[in-house]
Formats: sequence, C-alpha cells, structure tokens
Amino acid sequence: MSSEESHPLEPFLPPGARILFLGSFPPPRARWSMDFFYPNFNNDFWRIMGLVHFGDAGRFVAPGGRRFNCEAVVEFCRGAGLAFYDTASRVNRLKDNASDAFLQILEPTDVGALLSQIPECHTVVTTGGKASEQFFELLGADSPAAVPAPGTYADVVAFGRAVRWWRMPSTSRAYPLPLPAKAAAYAQLWPKTQ
Repeated sequence: MSSEESHPLEPFLPPGARILFLGSFPPPRARWSMDFFYPNFNNDFWRIMGLVHFGDAGRFVAPGGRRFNCEAVVEFCRGAGLAFYDTASRVNRLKDNASDAFLQILEPTDVGALLSQIPECHTVVTTGGKASEQFFELLGADSPAAVPAPGTYADVVAFGRAVRWWRMPSTSRAYPLPLPAKAAAYAQLWPKTQ
C-alpha cells in the first residue's frame, strides 16, 4: 500500500511569530483528534507545551479526553508567537501509519517562503529526525557541518536570514524518551530569566 498525499493544512504563520516549528508531515487523517498541527492524540507535542508553559500535561486536552482542544491550542500559539508547518508539502506514504520511516518526500516545503512571511522569526525548530534531515538538506551550502544532536542547536543562515536552528527530540510516543525529559529539552526554547 502506498499513496501520494499533499499537505492537508495551510501553514500557520501568525503575525509576530518568533518560533517556527517544522515537523515532517501529518499522520493519516483517521489518526487526527483536531484540525491543526500535531493532531494525533498519541503524540506528546501538546502535552509538552502544557508542561513547559503551564506545568500541566493535560492543559490542551479537551473535556472528556481523547482529543485536543483546537481552539485553546490555536489561541495559545497566537499569543506565544508560534508558527507551524512541515518540511514536506507532498509525500508518498508507503504504509498507512504515522511513522516517518514510511514517508518518501516528493516535494519539500519552501521554508524560505514561510520565513519571508514571518519577519520576526529568529528560531526554527525541527521536531524529529526526518524533519531535521530534510531541513539540513534544504539549507544546502548554508548547512552546518552536521545535523545538531537532539536537544541542541546550531546558529545558521537560513534563506538569507540568521536563525537559531534547534533540533528537538521527536514528540511521538514511539520515541524512547519519557515525557518529562522531552519537556525539559523543549523548555530550552524559553529560557527562564532570573
């Protein structure tokens, strides 16, 4: 089984966005719990954001559970200056699951065009291995010597703009890192001031 898919969501680029999160590609729609990025209820991205910003992993879970509260998520992202898209605009999904291992990128995203729409953005975050490898490729001659290790960054010139590129651990539950450790890695994006 394989299927070609175009990205089902428009880029989320709110005015004043300072951080652009780039995953690889959304899971099959049957796994969505909301119409927004990181929609799979089994993905920990929104639990991580809840822990980092509110000390509450369930902050973005809708009453009754098993889905995220899309309205609360979007409101939070607008207020926090968070933008979202993925490193692939079109893929061939080799198996009917959410694993990056079975995604073949047919059309990479024009990340430069995304950044041009959010001039205050100074940080790009790739959330997992495939997204990080694809972003590294997209940087071309401006790439650092290697993809940063999970939880670390490289200062790069990306499409004519100086940005800090953070390579974060995957938020998939399949990634072998406990939720508190993932949250600690992501918390580095918002350093505490004394």
